[in-house]
Amino acid sequence: MSNKKRQLKLGAMVHGVGHGWGEWRHPDAQADASVNFSWYKGQAKLAEAAKFDFVFIADSLHIHDKSSPHYLNRFEPLTILSALAATTENIGLVATVTVSYTEPFQVARQLASLDHISGGRAGWNVVTSWLSGTAENHSKSEHPPHAVRYRIAKEHVSVVKGLWDSWEDDAFVRNKQTGEFFTPGKLHTLNHQGEFFSVKGPLNIARSRQGQPLIFQAGTSEDGRNFAAEYSDAIFVHAETFEQSYAYTQDLKKRAIGFGRDANSLSILPGIRPIVGRTQEEVESRYQQAVDLVSIEDAIVALGRPFNDHDFSQYALDAPFPELGELGANSQKGGSDRIKQLAREQNLTLREVALHFSRPRREFVGTPDQVADTIEQWFKGGAADGFIINSLLPDGLQYFTELVVPLLQQRGLFRSEYQGSTLRENFGLAVPVNRYSTELKTLTPTLQVSIAV
Repeated sequence: MSNKKRQLKLGAMVHGVGHGWGEWRHPDAQADASVNFSWYKGQAKLAEAAKFDFVFIADSLHIHDKSSPHYLNRFEPLTILSALAATTENIGLVATVTVSYTEPFQVARQLASLDHISGGRAGWNVVTSWLSGTAENHSKSEHPPHAVRYRIAKEHVSVVKGLWDSWEDDAFVRNKQTGEFFTPGKLHTLNHQGEFFSVKGPLNIARSRQGQPLIFQAGTSEDGRNFAAEYSDAIFVHAETFEQSYAYTQDLKKRAIGFGRDANSLSILPGIRPIVGRTQEEVESRYQQAVDLVSIEDAIVALGRPFNDHDFSQYALDAPFPELGELGANSQKGGSDRIKQLAREQNLTLREVALHFSRPRREFVGTPDQVADTIEQWFKGGAADGFIINSLLPDGLQYFTELVVPLLQQRGLFRSEYQGSTLRENFGLAVPVNRYSTELKTLTPTLQVSIAV
């Protein structure tokens, strides 16, 4: 890690017509945003002008007729990010790619290509896919159980990282006089034989300027937390309160140390949906706009998603939240457990739970100073290393970048210029040493283990 002063990391979730079911109906919303390149380019430019670390594209591989509008019709992450790489210069480009339904060689090649196209700005958000219908889109008879998916993830990521090191950094000499294109002995074959994958290698593309793309993850279950602490450079988390986020952050950093890692190399990034207004009156007006976009019917459908799209419409809205037993344990375990826990602890009805999770938290709703104060409190208080900004209103990212970011810069919490041109540089992370290089062979055995993970 760099010895520079600790500063916020900011990412923008670029999510087409919105994460929920109603955002597309806002009068100012671009109704085809999810498949409109100009809209994505505009959002990426806004984030880059504000010196954000990265833009982030979420994904899933299964839909049904009640899926949210964005999920029904949208771009594939690596494709849209490759296009955005040509229209941006400094901002990181983070793609969601599943390990449960892809081959490591394919993922390693695609992400390495994005890394080269962008000049070293690629990141990989590793997901295991929780919707069981995904199996039916990939010629699989059944969806892997939760614990198996994380075993797959560990092996998959290890293989991808091994493939990324196929070529040593100085392998390609391209000497026209001698005819030597690469130096013999600097190309390495992985020869991986594991529980889920058999991959010989080598990869047919070299490492980029940042060595390897950064690894992002969003682990909240026990398996997810351990995986994130061992492999990730940054972790997304959905926390209800400062206290929850603080506890999660301290837990993940402790686990990272247990895996032989520097805790400061791991960035915890809560996802927030800020609503900013210039005055208190505008704040309340904008908040109400967001609230009005979510019907109770849509909120009920959205609530089912972490439970493998469970149909909550079969229960009485104003009765106590239903007893669900182990439902959700094999889908989005961390998210579904969080919902059940909140309903139980606060004795909420189904309606109250659905609206709670569909509406923005009030902590990040306010004037620019109020929102900046809350961000500063979470950051300085050890509850976050930065945030993922998810806009609920069509001009949400513009309001945040124009009104809140300058305050964070004035307070010395966020950069005014990019530190470098790669995502790794802007995160303050060193280029990982290639596992086959002579430099690595001179390191101590303990350090070799931590770098070669």
